[in-house]
Amino acid sequence: MDESDGRKVRNICILAHVDHGKTTLADHLIASSGGGVLHPRLAGKLRYMDYLDEEQRRAITMKSSSISLRYKDYSLNLIDSPGHMDFCSEVSTAARLSDGALVLVDAVEGVHIQTHAVLRQAWIEKLTPCLVLNKIDRLICELRLSPMEAYTRLIRIVHEVNGIVSAYKSEKYLSDVDSILASPSGELSAESLELLEDDEEVTFQPQKGNVVFVCALDGWGFGISEFANFYAAKLGASATALQKSLWGPRYYIPKTKMIVGKKSLSAGSKAKPMFVQFVLEPLWQVYEAALDPGGDKAVLEKVIKSFNLSIPPRELQNKDPKNVLQSVMSRWLPLSDAVLSMAVKHLPDPIAAQAYRIPRLVPERKIIGGDSVDSSVLAEAELVRKSIEACDSSHDAPCVVFVSKMFAIPMKMIPQDGNHRERMNGLNDEDSKSESDECFLAFARIFSGVLRAGQRVFVITSLYDPLKVESSHKYIQEAELHSLYLMMGQGLTPVTEVKAGNVVAIRGLGPYISKSATLSSTRNCWPLASMEFQVSPTLRVAIEPSDPADMGALMKGLRLLNRADPFVEITVSARGEHVLAAAGEVHLERCIKDLKDRFAKVNLEVSPPLVSYRETIEGDGSNLLESLRSLSLNSSDYVEKRTPNGRCIIRVHVMKLPHALTKLLDESTELLGDIIGGKGSHSVKILESQKTSPEENVDPVEELKKQLIEAGVSSSSETEKDREKCKAEWAKLIKRIWALGPREKGPNILFAPDGKRIAEDGSMLVRGSPHVSQRLGFTKDSTETPPEASEAALYSEAKTLESSIVSGFQLATASGPLCDEPMWGLAFTIESHLARAEDFETEKQPENFGIFTGQVMTAVKDACRAAVLQTNPRIVEAMYFCELNTAPEYLGPMYAVLSRRRARILKEEMQEGSSLFTVHAYVPVSESFGFADELRKGTSGGASALMVLSHWEMLEEDPFFVPKTEEEIEEFGDGASVLPNTARKLINAVRRRKGLHVEEKVVQYATKQRTLARKV
Repeated sequence: MDESDGRKVRNICILAHVDHGKTTLADHLIASSGGGVLHPRLAGKLRYMDYLDEEQRRAITMKSSSISLRYKDYSLNLIDSPGHMDFCSEVSTAARLSDGALVLVDAVEGVHIQTHAVLRQAWIEKLTPCLVLNKIDRLICELRLSPMEAYTRLIRIVHEVNGIVSAYKSEKYLSDVDSILASPSGELSAESLELLEDDEEVTFQPQKGNVVFVCALDGWGFGISEFANFYAAKLGASATALQKSLWGPRYYIPKTKMIVGKKSLSAGSKAKPMFVQFVLEPLWQVYEAALDPGGDKAVLEKVIKSFNLSIPPRELQNKDPKNVLQSVMSRWLPLSDAVLSMAVKHLPDPIAAQAYRIPRLVPERKIIGGDSVDSSVLAEAELVRKSIEACDSSHDAPCVVFVSKMFAIPMKMIPQDGNHRERMNGLNDEDSKSESDECFLAFARIFSGVLRAGQRVFVITSLYDPLKVESSHKYIQEAELHSLYLMMGQGLTPVTEVKAGNVVAIRGLGPYISKSATLSSTRNCWPLASMEFQVSPTLRVAIEPSDPADMGALMKGLRLLNRADPFVEITVSARGEHVLAAAGEVHLERCIKDLKDRFAKVNLEVSPPLVSYRETIEGDGSNLLESLRSLSLNSSDYVEKRTPNGRCIIRVHVMKLPHALTKLLDESTELLGDIIGGKGSHSVKILESQKTSPEENVDPVEELKKQLIEAGVSSSSETEKDREKCKAEWAKLIKRIWALGPREKGPNILFAPDGKRIAEDGSMLVRGSPHVSQRLGFTKDSTETPPEASEAALYSEAKTLESSIVSGFQLATASGPLCDEPMWGLAFTIESHLARAEDFETEKQPENFGIFTGQVMTAVKDACRAAVLQTNPRIVEAMYFCELNTAPEYLGPMYAVLSRRRARILKEEMQEGSSLFTVHAYVPVSESFGFADELRKGTSGGASALMVLSHWEMLEEDPFFVPKTEEEIEEFGDGASVLPNTARKLINAVRRRKGLHVEEKVVQYATKQRTLARKV
């Protein structure tokens, strides 16, 4: 494939909310350009890309799948993706392999929650989007809107989608403006002005040609250009001028044959916008003529005659008016022509796309400690990066491939040879285990070079660093590719070689890749950036085989499932259970079904969902100044513990962090882990923003530092004077961050104490070091003044205890006192005073109390947990954001279901132009299981819900509440008869599951039980 061939390739994914018509649209594109694999009459009914039984049964897409189409002399790789929130990981895999996206929006339902998610994904992956407004026929047949009302609705949807895209763009826009304003000259250069002007353009404009209006079910669609060409000769105007005028406030005056704007209209004019007059009204007339019993059939004949449509007479004489309409419309305005011509014209080819996607695909690296770096390795890595940027498809270019996921297909689906793809191979193969009927293929995109069957390549994971070959050898393996296939939906066509810019299925990588990886023909290649997922797997269940003898089969099945599903997480809990984490109930059901039927083939026992909680203390953290005062070492509000041998006294202070700071720490765990763990700070630094916006040339560490300083004081609601004082206190405190927890990167902070080194009683304070503050650059590496000779031994012993204190803090934050769940949003100061060994009885053997460092660790853990218990502990639960759609008559039953689930309603509004209500609510994750089923039953199928994980929220109830005042006793009764509140019930449920002690009465009512049969 030379460059001219590379320009003729398009890699496109279809993105949309669930049930907005992606697979139906794909059917029509396959029927017209798929080489005869699908008959046009079955398009929209067969759902060709949904070839799994579960997909056909549920009528939703559950995986991303690719097919190659030929349109004119262009080759298109079309990837269909799911719209359900549970399968958003598949959207990420599809987006990474594509260069452009067709974003579908239902003209009746409008923009939904998943539309936001897929637009965000397209923006993150730097895809060029085109908008497809689907189900236009519903505006005519269901809502019965007039052409003018339909036009208003379409304008609103286009405007709303543009608003979403511009909101994502504005993050970049604002930072560009800030950098321009911060320039020393203070004047805007011509280049800067051009940059600002470019960003003012809205993304989707029908007159530009990147918006089409379609009805995928009936197989028709059009862009503005089709109608501009129709009317150009008739109105005596150029097609280009008409295309600009057929959208927006442009009016055609028949008398003068002029196109004018709104201002030029006369006061009493009844002129309609040109889009209504020339596009929508003819469509409405055709629909009314075909579907109304008394419709004017002459209109259909006029359309057939005017456009020379060749329609068989038997189709026009069909008794079903819907079929007649479909025959006319699909020939007058063919759907595939409208969509594919837009894709070819407005979506980029791989050569153009990779040039501007390169900062996202292979972030630029900046070498920091350059002395020991091999310059030849660096030069080759840079050459590989340039090959990806240029999409070099020459035979001597380095070959770089990104595998976005592994997918399993039955062995019988694999073609035996290249001559006849329908011949199925029933059994053995080199890379498939004899006991498995599944074959694993890699879903991949070639970014540079040529990939051949039988080629040897290096499989590189995301942690590989070519500059550290010794420490990175476990992240690189060499593999031989078995065979390559062109994907045709459920079919596979063997090929011998594939060039850069194409999508391909690779066989032979099953044992080497778990989820995703980079393939390279050279060792000296940076791995391509990891994919970003919109949600994380939150629904966890424990699974075990019904028959313990099947444990081996289950383990093997879990390994295969982990490889086959890009999003599932499989772990072994502390209790030895196998825990499977999925994105939601539908995803979980599919995983369990795959385990039972395909991978493990054994009966399984599935536990109720295991819900994660967090533990914190009372308060909202907004009054930071008060909290900082309580954290000071002079405060008397602390918990004191002593080690069993009495040598070390531990004092712990605890405070609540502001919500904004907790959220920032929680969301930045990966970046913090890299910084604190040392990755990226010795030899190489990745210039890739970890934020969702793919900003270029932003140092993520500097950005995080700025956010940490702002988040510490952002929520404080004091006066200006107090705010300044608070800012100064926080600036001091942020230089003392010793550690984060749990797992060294969580949302809890350990501050180093700043008291005197030697106390009045001669004991020494374990000072610790602000390790995290140094890593983040808040403070320099400070060298402590050495102690006097008499204190040297005690000082060195105190230094050895620092790691024990940090370990105790990590243990405490990983399992809180309420129900052994991680702590959330807390800051600790731990003051440890170490006494001299001579002050204690020397004849005592150290073994009596165990190793001293272990005693300190245990004492710190117990003190931290006791400090939390002492300051009104609270439980924090995860919340789903829930979007519900329902008819007005089902609002009552829907609210009844929501109230039973402890939901909090955010807003309720009627959808414009329809009778449906949209309700937004927060639902606790613990209450969400079976919610969709209960909602369907309660509303007789009249309401639908979509949920996505939103945030963590503290439950205000005190789990240890006991009525004390007269009013409380009057309301709740005396302590003996108070029922456990919600917080206590949640805590007891978790403690019971974990096998911890639960305070509950074994006998609730101690009255003698009477039997029914009284035998006296």
